[in-house]
Amino acid sequence: MNWIILIIAGLFEVAFAFCLGKAKETTGNEMYLWYAGFIVTLTLSMGLLIKATQTLPIGTAYAVWTGIGAVGTVLAGILVFKEPATFLRLLFIITLIGSVIGLKAVSH
Repeated sequence: MNWIILIIAGLFEVAFAFCLGKAKETTGNEMYLWYAGFIVTLTLSMGLLIKATQTLPIGTAYAVWTGIGAVGTVLAGILVFKEPATFLRLLFIITLIGSVIGLKAVSH
């Protein structure tokens, strides 16, 4: 169950990075709404990470959480913010995904 909580926490990490990107693109009230979304998703992500680390090893949980966040944020950047999808970026994302899966596989 705590692995599911950790994955959801990682997805909220992607959401708070996405909110920062959208806030950068907007002005006025819309910008403040994106910053509010950032604070809400940041709080949810951290709270779920805390919950997950009650039973999972902190090193593994943190690495998986940041890995999900990094992969998701890069993919959001490519798909939503039109960042470049170069061969090397995609290669390193694939190796990061493999590392996250490997950490989960060797954790008890």
